[in-house]
Amino acid sequence: PRRTRPPASPGPLTAMPFVDTEVKLDFKDVLIRPKRSFIASRSQVSLDRTFTFPNSKQEWTGVPLIAANMDTIGTFQVAEVLAKKKCITAIHKHYTIDEWKEWAAGKGHDILQYVAVSTGILQKDIDKLAELLKQVPGVKMICIDVANGYSEAFVQCIRDVRKRWPDVTIMAGNVVTKEMTEELIFSGADIIKVGIGPGSVCTTRKQTGVGYPQLSAVLECADAAHGLGGRIVSDGGCTCPGDICKAFGGGADFVMLGGMLAGHDECGGEIVEENGSFFKIFYGMSSDTAMKKHAGGVAEYRSSEGKTVKVPYRGPIDETIRDCLGGVRSACTYVGAADLKEMERRTTFIRVTQQLNPVFTESTKVNPTNITPPPDAKRAKLSWSRWKAARYHFSEASARVGAAHGPVVYSSAVSEMRGEEPLGELQCSGGAESLGP
Repeated sequence: PRRTRPPASPGPLTAMPFVDTEVKLDFKDVLIRPKRSFIASRSQVSLDRTFTFPNSKQEWTGVPLIAANMDTIGTFQVAEVLAKKKCITAIHKHYTIDEWKEWAAGKGHDILQYVAVSTGILQKDIDKLAELLKQVPGVKMICIDVANGYSEAFVQCIRDVRKRWPDVTIMAGNVVTKEMTEELIFSGADIIKVGIGPGSVCTTRKQTGVGYPQLSAVLECADAAHGLGGRIVSDGGCTCPGDICKAFGGGADFVMLGGMLAGHDECGGEIVEENGSFFKIFYGMSSDTAMKKHAGGVAEYRSSEGKTVKVPYRGPIDETIRDCLGGVRSACTYVGAADLKEMERRTTFIRVTQQLNPVFTESTKVNPTNITPPPDAKRAKLSWSRWKAARYHFSEASARVGAAHGPVVYSSAVSEMRGEEPLGELQCSGGAESLGP
């Protein structure tokens, strides 16, 4: 009899997709329930934390707020201000070795315990990291940052870095699930960055459909990390000080901020003018703006996963940091936590359908914060709500001819006419709600 081929065994290609029907939560979905408190004043609350990291065995003490490693946020100037509050700045990876040496021997000399040096996973990144750690030995924290923390190449990089620098604290990510949090800690990481797609200028969820609601990611990853003695940082998704409190209440050991810190004097990004009002450019590190600046453009095989927006000029960053820390102290008093360490075990979340009373908006405030304008500039007059409603979208062509095609005069247009690198397309539509006023 003629032989016939046996039927193919069912495998991954024939399996149906799995749908997890458990509800996952974001910061907007919950509020923190108040509890009886014996704390008489916010001034009695301590925000200092002390951690001993599982793999580096290093001990760190400070306030666990981190400025994101974006080239408009993670600057030396931001680090100098945040260090005064004992907060960390993840310095972006585009400073040169010489710039690091000059800063570390000057204004940064006494605050290196409050900075992390950022790196990618390519060989050129690791080579630069090795030279930097050799030239600036006071740096004891590394931030290994990739968009997709689920790749084997990323995991292997962590193993290699840990083997090469056994006593340096490694912050690594980003991931959003328990099993990968555990894998990274087993591979040598000390602090796991949690968050895929929640950032104010991130479009990963829009471009790829991949992501995880941030509060649930924090809750689940914190549980996994703490079981192994590791730590997590909630990276992205915070729009106001209340979200920072929810992240800490959900188990985050650190909270990383990007958009909430944008638009200040100490931040990077050029200043643009609109009808006499001034804004700063803020963009995601996977945006076309960032890739044109640092990689010569968007590679043929990929798409931009970030956006470029204008943020109203906001003056010195110190006031914003004090506002954030003040909110956290107040939250601690509401749940009876005398120090930040107690916040997690004293937090009970309740599901809600509305967070805020929307009757009055930013434009109706009668006591706006006074901000000293930048040199030769006026403070932005557009309110946050009016600016969101405007949602301008200017093409690169209109930027070249300036006010003839719109009310914004781009300093990048001037640079382009001079033969310098232009900013490229500026988009101010969509996602602006993610940024705080």
